[in-house]
Amino acid sequence: MTVLKKNDPSKLQGTLYVVATPIGNLGDITLRALEILKSVDAIAAEDTRHTSGLLSHFGIRKKLIAVHEHNEQQSAEKLLLQLKNGENIALVTDAGTPAVSDPGAVVVNVVRKAGIQVVPIPGVSAVIAALSASGITQNGFYFHGFLPASGAARRKILEQLKPQSVTLVFYEAPHRIIESIEDIAKVLGGDRQVTFARELTKTFETIYTCASSEASAWLQADSNQQRGEFVLLVEAAPVVEAQEISEEAQRILKCLLAELPLKQAVALATEITHLKKNDLYEFALKLKQDTKP
Repeated sequence: MTVLKKNDPSKLQGTLYVVATPIGNLGDITLRALEILKSVDAIAAEDTRHTSGLLSHFGIRKKLIAVHEHNEQQSAEKLLLQLKNGENIALVTDAGTPAVSDPGAVVVNVVRKAGIQVVPIPGVSAVIAALSASGITQNGFYFHGFLPASGAARRKILEQLKPQSVTLVFYEAPHRIIESIEDIAKVLGGDRQVTFARELTKTFETIYTCASSEASAWLQADSNQQRGEFVLLVEAAPVVEAQEISEEAQRILKCLLAELPLKQAVALATEITHLKKNDLYEFALKLKQDTKP
């Protein structure tokens, strides 16, 4: 793949390359990523010191521009000017893919809205790495990223995610891991299986699965397991079988629907029959659909 340079007369504007970098093991960088990093005019990095180490390892010398959560909007405007002047720029984060629970989304949004080409250079993903080694057989997953630092806000988010019928995936920092796992057990239930994927691709990589009710004790039994960056995989909500609606319950619901709006009819039927509201609501919708002309 050839990267067009700013002096190429066939290209008036530059290209923004969103480059995934290793999450630990430097050997995981792709050949394409190295080619791009060697060819661009400048590299926008979350932490220029961290990226300097990566570039030095591969013998690359480039102009570095700091783009982090505190200056991203201002940096985006400056990068846009450089791109309009024909420079090609690589956007990197400290580890993994920019804009995925890391700075970068603001830059990409500004650049795309300006009509300038954005090219993803895929690579290592902590989420996919964790899922691939977890042994989870459920189809599908919901990636939330980092949970809120505040306990109340964290529990509110978990309540919202509780019904999800797919694996829940979170990132978590070491100083919050115990609080977060205890909230997961409290809100989602102690029977849910949790897989810790810690320090992926690094020397002390750990992949461990247990019930969420046992997770806090496992962490606290060994302080070393509380270190590093975490991917948490939480088992999907259990499938709840719908209750069978008896002929008598069906008769009651039909009578109520003949006289009342659907929501009121379902609410009264729930009180009378003691069946689950959701099951009665679904049945009521079906009755309404069947009686349409």
